[in-house]
Amino acid sequence: MLDHTKIARLLRPKSVAVVGASDKPGALGASVLGNLDRNGFAGAVYPINPNRETIGARACLPSVDALPEGVDVAVLAIPRAGVLDAVKGLAARKAGAAIIFSAGFAEGGPEGLAEQAELTRIAAETGMVIEGPNCLGMVNHVDGVPLTFVETEIVAPAGRRAIGVVSQSGAMAAVLCTTLLAREMAVSFSVSTGNEAASGVEDYVDWLVDEPNTHVIAMIVEQFRQPRRFLAAAKRAREAGKQIVLLHPGTSSAARESAATHTGAMAGDYKLMRAKVERAGVVFAETLEELGDIAEILVRCPKLVKPELAVLGESGAFKALTLDLAEALDLPLAELDDDNAPALRAALPPFVPVSNPLDITAQGLSQPEIYTRTLTALFDDARVGGIVAGIIQGDPVTSQIKVPAILAALEGLDGAKPLVFAGLDEGAGIPAHHIAALRAAGVPWFPSTERAFRALTRLGKLASRDLTDASPEPTAVPGLADVLGVVPEYRSKALLAPLGIAFPAGRFAASADEAAQAAEALGFPVAMKAQAAALGHKSDAGGVILNLADVQSVRAAWDRMHANVAAYDASIALDGVLIEAMGQRGMEMIVGARNDPEWGPVVLAGFGGVTAEILQDVRLITPDLSEDAVVAELMQLKSAALLRGYRGSPALDVAALARMIRQISAVLLIEPSLVELDLNPVILHPEGEGVVALDALMLVDGGAA
Repeated sequence: MLDHTKIARLLRPKSVAVVGASDKPGALGASVLGNLDRNGFAGAVYPINPNRETIGARACLPSVDALPEGVDVAVLAIPRAGVLDAVKGLAARKAGAAIIFSAGFAEGGPEGLAEQAELTRIAAETGMVIEGPNCLGMVNHVDGVPLTFVETEIVAPAGRRAIGVVSQSGAMAAVLCTTLLAREMAVSFSVSTGNEAASGVEDYVDWLVDEPNTHVIAMIVEQFRQPRRFLAAAKRAREAGKQIVLLHPGTSSAARESAATHTGAMAGDYKLMRAKVERAGVVFAETLEELGDIAEILVRCPKLVKPELAVLGESGAFKALTLDLAEALDLPLAELDDDNAPALRAALPPFVPVSNPLDITAQGLSQPEIYTRTLTALFDDARVGGIVAGIIQGDPVTSQIKVPAILAALEGLDGAKPLVFAGLDEGAGIPAHHIAALRAAGVPWFPSTERAFRALTRLGKLASRDLTDASPEPTAVPGLADVLGVVPEYRSKALLAPLGIAFPAGRFAASADEAAQAAEALGFPVAMKAQAAALGHKSDAGGVILNLADVQSVRAAWDRMHANVAAYDASIALDGVLIEAMGQRGMEMIVGARNDPEWGPVVLAGFGGVTAEILQDVRLITPDLSEDAVVAELMQLKSAALLRGYRGSPALDVAALARMIRQISAVLLIEPSLVELDLNPVILHPEGEGVVALDALMLVDGGAA
């Protein structure tokens, strides 16, 4: 991570140089100077332009060489061609930081890439912090420092809880800040990192964790360039009580190609990133609108108690729509009825039944105190984690009846439980002062109930997560250092079996005679499986023959299998075959592992067999989950009903599967050379009868250790 004092010179500067300063309307240098002057920046400002002696009332310097030593930050509002020389000059004058607007570096071809690499080198050698290139700069709303060419008005947090914005996209950072400020939220700092030649999102997040005016961090990131550093920063943020919300485009990107395993094909970059980042306590937003919505709830409602919601409504149809949406979103609602909610029952007229969602009908128009009584009862109910008031706003007269009564329920609560006001009638004539009053009371106002429910669903899932590190004791694989590349099944099983992973009884055979002897020793019927490092998916090549009943069928299968593989790919030479005892049928699962060089280890588990890559009903499980947490992950599979017992079939031994996943996790934590592992299929038997892996394949990289 960059030194925090150096980042502070960039984000909280006392002196600023503007390279390419101008007074020409629309020029980037003119926009920067205009922002500084309009917002009353009190520090020293040094305009630099070789063609001007003055700009406004300020003397203009001819070049960066004329700067006094130790200027905190220089804004480079010049074309790419002049950037490198300017940065070298700034380094010579011991400038603390540089912001580079111009594009055409790493994204512009070999020449630009080389120039960006030179920027990286200069920053590393001199300790200068470089933001960009190809960025929109930064805005410090706390101290009033707008170093961007986007016309900006500083809005000081003034003691309010504030959001720090970190975005690789400058345009999206500006859009998000406009959205947040328009909704009367406070922004502390906004940083666009651009190409990240010498500083990245990880650096700024880590700095904001310690920045006292920042309470929530909203991010827009297309690629984490230093994943493990970000995970460490996210952990620090969680420990500091600061929530990170992330919008990460890229769900449609193709998975990284794998040489051998199903796991490599299914554990794509985005899925792996998301599993790791969510485990670090980060909340994901799916859209830019949702990013703003989640950030608003977090900054206005800091106490997220539990995920179960109560919904106060005024319409039977809205109640039905809410139930549909809650089921679609997997949004838990607190169970409330006449018998178990006496305080709520007492707050309602006799003809209004207690339910959730609650329909108080139009009675509130004539008796507005119903809003106060029902909300008070819901606030006092320990089963309710938060409340959504789905209100028909109508017109100013209607709003005047309802909003004060809702606000009255908040008196003395100090945000102990979140309340979200969501209008059913977007565009209704609710006066601005009512919206402002709700926001001032810590109540987010949404023009749509669906937006509120989606944002609360994301936050509810966070509140229900156990982020405790329950990593197993690391377990090394004896003999792993002796293998390299794709390790065929018979060798993979020999390495993994001593760790307690169950496989069928079997023997390797290098000849037809050895195969026959192995079959007789194991007892019929047996399975024969072709063995070669180059044969990743044996069934595709006719490399699996089942239910061989006697010696003659084993010998015939030997010849047939070699012919099958030769017809599939004549270049594949078999090491031999694996003879295994036929086992009992069960549910086919897959358990795999991947040791990603950037993100670290992850286990993949789900429904397997030959259709694993087609169905992709799998979960990515980080190695630090407890056995109970692994079971909970497995129960979130789309076909999880099959694990519980379906239509008279017995419940399956999910606990045994979870223990197998934990065994593999223990290996991943100490064996970085194990790049990928595939156990597919894994046969899951009824409860108490365990789990057996029928196939195994490993990819080992000796250079990863």
